[in-house]
Amino acid sequence: MLKPIKLAKRNFLSSLDISTTELIYILDLAKKLKNKVTNIEYKNKVLGLIFDKSSTRTRVSFQVAMSRIGGTTIDLNPTTSQIGRGEPIKDTARVLSSYCDLIAIRTFNHSDLEEYAKWSTKPVINALTDLEHPCQALADFLTIKEEFQDFRKVVLTFIGDGNNVANSLILCGALLGVEVRIACPKGFLPNPFVIKRAREIYKNDNLLKIIHDPQIAVNGANVLYTDVWSSMGEEKQKEQKDKEFDGFTIDTDLVSRATQDAIVLHCLPAYRDKEITDKVIESKNSRIFEQAENRMHVQQALLSCLLS
Repeated sequence: MLKPIKLAKRNFLSSLDISTTELIYILDLAKKLKNKVTNIEYKNKVLGLIFDKSSTRTRVSFQVAMSRIGGTTIDLNPTTSQIGRGEPIKDTARVLSSYCDLIAIRTFNHSDLEEYAKWSTKPVINALTDLEHPCQALADFLTIKEEFQDFRKVVLTFIGDGNNVANSLILCGALLGVEVRIACPKGFLPNPFVIKRAREIYKNDNLLKIIHDPQIAVNGANVLYTDVWSSMGEEKQKEQKDKEFDGFTIDTDLVSRATQDAIVLHCLPAYRDKEITDKVIESKNSRIFEQAENRMHVQQALLSCLLS
């Protein structure tokens, strides 16, 4: 039986906001919720959603997750609220704290998320910033756990830009003792602070590798993971980045160089036949749509802990 862990009045801005024990608990609780082994209900609780960036999976998974624990959501669209006209974050945060029990924010600058957290009296959740995507990483590692059970026997290779997804994979990987390899072109490394912090957690430099050749990076890997090469807000760099990332596509050749039981992940949306081929997405190795479903389950578990 799981020993309940309470995160009440805590923020979840980064993968580093929870301990290894708390991370494992959230994953285990998510699995129990997914398998309908347990049920959690928080009636009359409200989750506020502030999304400065467009979203499909994050928005819907949070709405469904909150509904499944008996709560409701309020979607605050900047174009139809006073947020869009430039109301100071400290004013918005304090007012929403009196209405909502939690606030999930999807925005560009991580500093804006931290400003919300500074003024909010209720837990603030990072639904994605340019620095991290910690809720995505929860779903990723739940998917890996379902497949391989023992994290310490897993080698995870992320192929692509050292972006927010890569940053959160590195930090979660460090907490769980997973060997993480980042295969990226020179000049597109993950955040230096993230690398430094992860190495401190690992206490073993061999468990985090930055490699510039994807064919080397996938040798012996159990998990191959990619994301779009140009994130939201990088539209002007798209053409140049496409050139820089030539050769970093996950295709059947790269998959064949990994272990025989390797799985393939992508946080979606995907540009098929760019960072990953259509054939790989639809292959027996793909766990991409299971991974997407797991967003709902891990967020249900996270919301439950933050409300406890």
